Amino acid sequence: MIRVTLVSDGSSDAALIPILTWLLGNHGVTEVQPQWADLSRVRLPRHPSLADRLQKALALYPCDILFIHRDAEREPRQRRIDEIQRALARIPPDLRTPKEICVVPVRMTEAWLLFDEAAIKQAAGNRQSRARLQLPQLSTLEDIPDPKQILHDCLKQASGLHGRRLAQFPVHERVQRVAELIDDFSPLRRLPAFQALERDVQQAVTAAGWGKAAQG
Repeated sequence: MIRVTLVSDGSSDAALIPILTWLLGNHGVTEVQPQWADLSRVRLPRHPSLADRLQKALALYPCDILFIHRDAEREPRQRRIDEIQRALARIPPDLRTPKEICVVPVRMTEAWLLFDEAAIKQAAGNRQSRARLQLPQLSTLEDIPDPKQILHDCLKQASGLHGRRLAQFPVHERVQRVAELIDDFSPLRRLPAFQALERDVQQAVTAAGWGKAAQG
């Protein structure tokens, strides 16, 4: 059993866990215990740095693989990688987990969920919806300025709700459900940021010998 901890920018980014689990499974690690590091009720400095959050997450959520998420937003992906590496360098060596993998979607996490219309409709609670969702082309997902808003709009449209019921629609919860309902994330392999993440996962699994152990 491989223990996996995700430290993310916000709670909505817990939607990355099904993606990370899928990637690990595709590289031979089928026994995974994933956990999102919920630091919302943890005592931290008033303005905690990424290093502060990582150190607390490692203490509270021990793991074999630490996934550190940062949205690229308008910054180059490598700049976010450098930020993560500087934060890791500030953590005492005895707390460092064996494997650390950066997760940096271009723009934001929601971009990686905008390709499965059926999952979006089911997550919205209206699998039989006949609404034609205006999903962007897969090849453009990393160029969309605000994928979160697009996904929220698609979920609301697919729900078929109106008025007060639409205003009460728990769209943030349904984003997580979209990720859980997608069985195959392989279409994302066309995106450079996803390709980079998969390479890092494959290298970590191979170096640790976990893939062979899980398969054999």
